[in-house]
Amino acid sequence: MPKQERAERTRTTILDAAAKVFDLRGFVGASLTDILAEAGVTKGALYFHFASKEELAHALVDEQFAVWQPQHDGDKPGLQSVIDLTHSMARNLQENVRVRASIRLVIEQGTFADPSPEPYLQWITVIREQLDQSQQRGDIRKDVDTADVATFVVGAFSGLQMSSQVLTDRKDLPERVANMWRYVLPSLVPPRRLGKFEPEGS
Repeated sequence: MPKQERAERTRTTILDAAAKVFDLRGFVGASLTDILAEAGVTKGALYFHFASKEELAHALVDEQFAVWQPQHDGDKPGLQSVIDLTHSMARNLQENVRVRASIRLVIEQGTFADPSPEPYLQWITVIREQLDQSQQRGDIRKDVDTADVATFVVGAFSGLQMSSQVLTDRKDLPERVANMWRYVLPSLVPPRRLGKFEPEGS
């Protein structure tokens, strides 16, 4: 096997192992010893790819953005893209350990030596851009502040997934997300256009 391919496989193995450990124990509860044991690699192999537990955590934080595939179809409402994004995140939180670990790490960033607002700001920007497109088409009321809505959606989703995790191990998360949109859509969308949007995801 070529050296570069072997190195990439090792990095993937380490990330998968770290995701399992961080998802289970959080940033503070996880140790590099736990991650090494889960990965089955040497300490030298881990440090070749990641200088510290925090660097490994930051690499996993970036994983959540892999679920977002921006829509370029001009006929697709930007607001529906946001709804679909939240449902995609809900499914990934149920099925993808890397995304689960990533979201937990973002929420626990207060325990990092160098917490970064970047993940929150990136999601707010992604959502606001989609909402702006909808507003330009008349699908969102002109008096709505899209930056405020984007910030609210990020915060509301974070809270929903946390409570869903505690109450049902996220089994009810898709329905909770749909309910969020059932309440939110009438406050954003002119009544005549409300039927265009599917709170359950398209």
